[in-house]
Amino acid sequence: MLRWFDMKLALRPTTAVSPTRKRIALAIAAFADAVQLGLFPVFAEGALAIPDDALDALVAALLVATLGWSWRLSLALGAELVPGLALFPTWTAFVLMVRSEEPVPALPAVASAGTPS
Repeated sequence: MLRWFDMKLALRPTTAVSPTRKRIALAIAAFADAVQLGLFPVFAEGALAIPDDALDALVAALLVATLGWSWRLSLALGAELVPGLALFPTWTAFVLMVRSEEPVPALPAVASAGTPS
């Protein structure tokens, strides 16, 4: 279960997150990027568009709550404020750069080198 407003979770550095958290963050980011592309005339002004800024602030807050703080998140938010650069799916790219905790497969047992054949 996600605890959206747990400040300890939100302020921890993003190192590796669970696959579930990454999927949730990817859904948030993809939805935000799709809205910005689909409603391009509303968001065309970049840093001067109030709806664009509101959406970016909301998405940044949701991603911090889901993934934790990362300096890459600041860079993604900064890129979203540049007119024209917001057409690139910045939020989705940020989430795809976050490492997820993948289960490590067990290594096969190595036979001892001192055993005669």
